[in-house]
Amino acid sequence: MYIRRHGEKTIQNLAEMFGAILVTGPRQVGKTTMLKEITGSITYVTLDDPILLMTAKEQSSTFLKDNPPPIFIDEIQYAPNLFSQIKMHIDKSKKKGQFFLSGSQQFKMMKDVSESLAGRIGLFTLLGLSLREKKGVFHDKPFLPTDEYFLGRETDLTNITYDEIWEEIHRGSMPELWINQNFDWQIFYGSYVKTYIERDVRDLAQVGDEMKFLQFMTEVAGYTGQLLNVSSLARNVGVSQPTADRWLSILIASGIIYLLKPYFNNITKRTIKTPKLYFLDTGLAAYLTRWNTPETLKNGAMAGAFFKSFVISEIIKSYYNKGILEPPLYFYRDKDMNEIDLLIENDGILHPVEIKKHADPTKKDISQFRLIDKISSINRGVGGVICLYDNLLTLGDKDKIIPVKYI
Repeated sequence: MYIRRHGEKTIQNLAEMFGAILVTGPRQVGKTTMLKEITGSITYVTLDDPILLMTAKEQSSTFLKDNPPPIFIDEIQYAPNLFSQIKMHIDKSKKKGQFFLSGSQQFKMMKDVSESLAGRIGLFTLLGLSLREKKGVFHDKPFLPTDEYFLGRETDLTNITYDEIWEEIHRGSMPELWINQNFDWQIFYGSYVKTYIERDVRDLAQVGDEMKFLQFMTEVAGYTGQLLNVSSLARNVGVSQPTADRWLSILIASGIIYLLKPYFNNITKRTIKTPKLYFLDTGLAAYLTRWNTPETLKNGAMAGAFFKSFVISEIIKSYYNKGILEPPLYFYRDKDMNEIDLLIENDGILHPVEIKKHADPTKKDISQFRLIDKISSINRGVGGVICLYDNLLTLGDKDKIIPVKYI
């Protein structure tokens, strides 16, 4: 069973613009499956194959002669020396869409890409299945709380119940878990973590103490939806702050976590500059923090943090799937601890969004929007509160109650 991905059209567009296309993202989010669907019958090689990998590493100059483009090369990060060969071929042939590449370790790979293929390669980040993809929704515009967005979204809308939302949050976004509902959740994520640490972390990032890294990863999962505090993370796990910084960079680059930047300009002097940390797959975060059922999660102390993480992740996916590598997403927090969960910047306009797990929103939920209304240098657009209410309604003069099914 193949689930149609919203990024397919974006990748096809990139193939008309660049000689090579690189799809990165966490393990098991469907990069290979999607690219096979897009590329059809062109040659496919995977560098998970030890013989092919040895050839790519030791005979890179003849590798492309034996495997001429157009070609799909999977797990390209294992043979970074191929990038220079790809560059020479693209420069010589001038053809577009010759190389489709995928890899799950950006922290090793992107340096080689930027040095060898700058201007010749289109980049795309794939995360796990979005709620839209799971529900077969075709609407693929990036989320924005405007009337234009909602009009388009209402033409392709699927209802989802309160309990279904928490099942989605708990089960996570891995395609294999979605397709195979009988798969054991704990066994799947246990295997996922083991593979991630053994393949991506140990082999490519020289992390010697795997158990300590797992402890660190678990501690980070407990921080989802909170301000990043590296010194606290390091202290709780018993590692140095430089080590914690390095390990965080691994989790960021391999698509496990996302740091949401605070909004800051020269006028908003009182805003903080510390980012917020979000786990991008709530199922993985739930596994690491031992929320073993949807029921315990939705009634637990971290329910609000997990709901926010889910919404933020879904919104990020809506931008990534359109090829926007750096989504214009921020949050607001000042030194008096006044906060707005999300600010979306579009054409110089800031759209404020609050994220609440309850189903009875009121004007109090958007009271913090006045913080940016008072800043003359900010052009404030329509906003709203994303929550578990059933209907899209106006709240206040121009803001809205936004059911989670609209993201």
